[in-house]
Amino acid sequence: MTRKINLKVFKDFLRSGQIGGILLLVSVVISLSIANSPLYESFASILHHQFGFVLGSFNLRYSTEIWINDGLMAIFFLLVGLEIKREIVEGELSSIKQAAMPVFAAIGGMLVPAAIYAVFNQGTETAGGWGIPMATDIAFALAIISMLGDKVPSSLKIFLAALAIVDDLGAIIVIAIFYTNELHTDQLLYSAGIMALLVAFNKFGVKNLAFYLIPGIFLWYFVHHSGIHATIAGVLLAFTIPTNESDVESPLEKLEHSLTKPVNFLIMPIFALANTLIPFESGMVEGLASSLGLGIIFGLIVGKTLGIFAFSWLSVKLKWSGLPSGARWAHIAGVGLLGGIGFTMSIFIALLSFDDVFLQSEAKFSILIASILAGTLGFIYLKSLNKSKVTPGDNKDEAF
Repeated sequence: MTRKINLKVFKDFLRSGQIGGILLLVSVVISLSIANSPLYESFASILHHQFGFVLGSFNLRYSTEIWINDGLMAIFFLLVGLEIKREIVEGELSSIKQAAMPVFAAIGGMLVPAAIYAVFNQGTETAGGWGIPMATDIAFALAIISMLGDKVPSSLKIFLAALAIVDDLGAIIVIAIFYTNELHTDQLLYSAGIMALLVAFNKFGVKNLAFYLIPGIFLWYFVHHSGIHATIAGVLLAFTIPTNESDVESPLEKLEHSLTKPVNFLIMPIFALANTLIPFESGMVEGLASSLGLGIIFGLIVGKTLGIFAFSWLSVKLKWSGLPSGARWAHIAGVGLLGGIGFTMSIFIALLSFDDVFLQSEAKFSILIASILAGTLGFIYLKSLNKSKVTPGDNKDEAF
């Protein structure tokens, strides 16, 4: 009975994701159109407009763009974290063997793209951008695979979600270590204190969501001011929300149900509008053939696909993990392609990597082209696969 409820919850999550994915793509088209029209300056001024308040040392006054990327996106990461935790506790990732493959895939999906970028840019002024192709954009990748519906196994979608979140957490660590000018240890200590409180609430069986969400707001604030990307607060908070393996709706499932539609139908389209405002400039197309452009494009498309597939294959052959149920190695290759949708985090790292505005623009355009290609190729490829060729139990490497 519990298993049926879990599957229904996940199907509802994906159904909303399919519609939200369409809205997301429409928002990208609208944003690109605005960026290359007379409306660009007006829309950009809205994104740069600051609002909020400052009370002593307590600063909550940010630009619209920061509220979207660090605030609203923390809610998206909270939802993804809730989904991952539920699957770890009572679903498809409930054993070490099942959870191992996404972790290994994510590691390969970070190391290989970074190495490819480094080869193209060794000894150049853009060598410091090696972290750009390391990240997978969770939002866009999940939107694309959700639009495939039952064309791919549900376990594959869980695999991609787990892979993407490990990948982004890895990218956040890279940013914190290599692309952060200053870490504020006092803010990190405050964050650790709040996490300890949230874990204590969980251990003592506190089920009222207010005891988690209110401290979660302060957790977001201190993480944001620590120098680490604020969206990690959403994941940390999600892992402290209590759940269960019974038929009774847990606080985690209740919060997940409440967030799914607002995230897919409102937060993600707003995010897309704000982050795809890329005006086409002279020299951008030529820049695709530069060491920077080639490093990003080959890193995201070839590096992600190769890294995710190779490290997944290695983890299975070493018997540390197994394939998602109903999936074949061809599906893993398709997920690798979708992993090449770097977008948000890649653009963020690009801005941290270069001070030169032209290099930033060139990197953003290369990321956009690579992400579009990766998403399109991944969608077409996965849609073309006939999942009925392998059914659960037929694959000796299957574990999920």
